[in-house]
Amino acid sequence: QVSPGPRGPDHLSGPLAPRRTPPRLLAMITRRALLAAFLPAPALAQEFIEVDGPLEDAEFYRLVACAASPPDGECQKPLVRWPTPRRLNLRVGIARIDPGFPAYKIEAIDRALDAAIEEVNATGAHLNLVRAFRGAVDVPLYLLAVAEGGEIAGTGNRQIDGSSIALGRVVIRSRGQDILAAAIAISRDIARREIASVVLEELVQAMGLPTDVASEAYAGSIFSENGNSVVWLRNQDAEVLRLHYPRP
Repeated sequence: QVSPGPRGPDHLSGPLAPRRTPPRLLAMITRRALLAAFLPAPALAQEFIEVDGPLEDAEFYRLVACAASPPDGECQKPLVRWPTPRRLNLRVGIARIDPGFPAYKIEAIDRALDAAIEEVNATGAHLNLVRAFRGAVDVPLYLLAVAEGGEIAGTGNRQIDGSSIALGRVVIRSRGQDILAAAIAISRDIARREIASVVLEELVQAMGLPTDVASEAYAGSIFSENGNSVVWLRNQDAEVLRLHYPRP
């Protein structure tokens, strides 16, 4: 059962224009997704890769998709995608809201999810996300009354129960190159100002793009390791989705 809620690309090849954002304490840089069980051990090892400056499109794509260090490093994670035809009607919705989850954050997350779906669909990738309010959901969101650093329990989703949570967490289950399932969890401790960015990043990473980048050159990227402020998909962020899901 999916809880009800209100309903409410430009293609630029080349590096993102650098945007400076204040550095964050490591303890607060928790928006990055953690690729969970059901993938080989090397896939868990690399949450982000540091780079000195802007990358070519292909280098940036391989970094976020399979944790390949530029310019020509080997993939440290498997390349996985939602299979056709599921990717063309991928249902995303809020599957659980814990009673202790702050009420004022629920509406913000609801709006952020709609906006994130629109951002992904606007990139021009061969991918279509649909907001689901009932029935089966391919990418469920769990709004949990669990503190940052706490253990997730009781969701009924074996991919995510028993794991720890930062502010946000995404898990992906795959077989071969196909994503079979994904799930997103959000901690009660998420700051309201970070909700839109965290929800967008977790959703994008649930598409099979699980690695962040650490660099001042990518401060304006949704994949940036160093902040929670980006709320759009532009330039190389949009391009990697098009590369991952090319149109026939």
